[in-house]
Amino acid sequence: MFLKNISKFISNYRYEQATVESITTVKAAFLDFFGVTYRGSDENASKMAFNTVEEIFSGNFKLNLKASVIGRNLKTDILSAGFLNGVSAHVLELDDGHRGAQIHLGAVIFPTALAIAESHDLSGKEFLEGVMVGYEVGILLGKIANPMHRDKGFHTTGTIGTFVAGAVASKLLKLDDEQILNALGLCGTQAAGLLESDHGGSMGKALHVGKAVYNGILSATLARNGFTGSETIFEGNEGFLKTMVYDDGYAPDDFSFESVLKDVGRVRVRDIYFKKYPFCRHIHSSIDTALKLKASIGEEYDHIENIAVKTYSVAAEHNNFNPKNVEELKQSLPYAVAISLVVGEVTVDDINQLIEYGLLDNYSTVDKVNSIKNLVNRMIILSDDKLNELYPEKRPSNVIIKLDKAFRNGVFQNLTLLPKGDFENPYQLSELIDKFKSNNPLYDIRNLTVIDSLEDYSMKYVVEKLNGR
Repeated sequence: MFLKNISKFISNYRYEQATVESITTVKAAFLDFFGVTYRGSDENASKMAFNTVEEIFSGNFKLNLKASVIGRNLKTDILSAGFLNGVSAHVLELDDGHRGAQIHLGAVIFPTALAIAESHDLSGKEFLEGVMVGYEVGILLGKIANPMHRDKGFHTTGTIGTFVAGAVASKLLKLDDEQILNALGLCGTQAAGLLESDHGGSMGKALHVGKAVYNGILSATLARNGFTGSETIFEGNEGFLKTMVYDDGYAPDDFSFESVLKDVGRVRVRDIYFKKYPFCRHIHSSIDTALKLKASIGEEYDHIENIAVKTYSVAAEHNNFNPKNVEELKQSLPYAVAISLVVGEVTVDDINQLIEYGLLDNYSTVDKVNSIKNLVNRMIILSDDKLNELYPEKRPSNVIIKLDKAFRNGVFQNLTLLPKGDFENPYQLSELIDKFKSNNPLYDIRNLTVIDSLEDYSMKYVVEKLNGR
C-alpha cells in the first residue's frame, strides 16, 4: 500500500538525516518565503481573505492555540493563520517551486509548519523536520503526478499541496503511522485546484494554496482525534491517480510503485527554484532571454520592428495579449517580455506603478506604458517542436528581435534553457536577501539573523523575532 510507506517515512524522519546542504537550502527557502509573504499580505487578495475570515469567525471561538498572521501583527486560530499566510505566500507569484514536480512548495509548507510549530511551542529542529518532510513528500508525489496531472488542468500546488500540508502537519503533531495514513487519506479527498483559475486571471490561484494549508492541518487534526480516511485514496480504483492523473485511468507502461518507493527519502530539496520576477514560472525563461537582448539593444526599444518568442507549448499557452487585471498580467508572456525590454528587471513596485500609469487601460499618456503596448502589438508567440522536446527537463525560450532600418536593421536573438533561480542556474543567498529588501524596504533586515540558528530556539521566539516583536 503506497501511502502506508509514505506514512512510515513521515513518522520515522529525523532532523539528523538531513544533509547540511538541505538544511541550508531550507533556511534560504524560509527566508524567501517570509519576505514574499510579508509583502504579499498587503495585496488585495490577502486583504479580502483576511476580511472574510474575520467576518466568518468574528471571535466566536475560544482560542486555546494561536498562530501569527504574517504582516498583520496579530494572532488567530491555527486554521485561519495557515490559510491567510498561504494566500499571502502565493499571491505575488514570487514563491519557490520545483521544476519536475511542477509545484510551489514553500507557500504550502511554511504556513502549515509555522501555524503548528508556533502554537504548540515546538523547537526549531522539530520545525525543520516538518519542513524537510514536506519538501520530500511534495516533490515525490508531484513527480509521480506530472506532467499528466497538469495537462489535465489541475493546479498541483492546490492538489498535491494538500497532501504536502497534511504530511507537514502530521509530522509536527507527532501522529503515529496509522494516524498519518488517515490524515493523508482525508487530504486526498479534499485535494483541489483547477488551472482555469490561474489562466482566467482570478484570485482563485492564491486560494488554492490557502485551502491546501487549511485542509492539510484540518486532516491531520481530525486524524489525531480518530477520524478515518481512505488508505487507498492515492492509488485506488477511484482514487487520486486514476481520476486526476492517468489517461483513461491507466498508468504509463513504465510506471511502478516499487520503483517509486525505492526513491522515498532521497534528498531532493536542493533542486527547488527561487523566483525573481512576479510572473508565472513558465514565463521566466522568456524574461531572462529578453533581458539578455536588452543588454545589447539598450533604450532603443522603440526601434524594434517585431518580436518572435519561440518556446515550449505550456509556456506558449500563456499568450494573453490583453490582460484585464494584475492576475492576468502575471500570466501574460507577451506583456512580461515587453515590460522586460522597456523596464529591465521588473519588481512588484514596477508592476504596480505601470498599472497606475494605465498599463491595463485602453489609453495612457505615459510614454513607457505606450512603448510596452506597442511592443506587445509587434510580438508573436510560437510553440516550437524542438524546444517542446526539451520540456519538462528544461524550460527553454528563444527570443528573436528584428530592428528597423533606423537602428542597424539587425536581428538579435538569444536562447535560455533554464531560467535564473533553478539549481543548475542558482541565485546566491545575497540575491535572495536583495529580493527581500526590494519587496520590504522598511523591514529591519537584522531580524532575519534568527533563521541562521533556528535549531537553537523555540518557534514562538523565532516568529516573535521575525515579526519584530
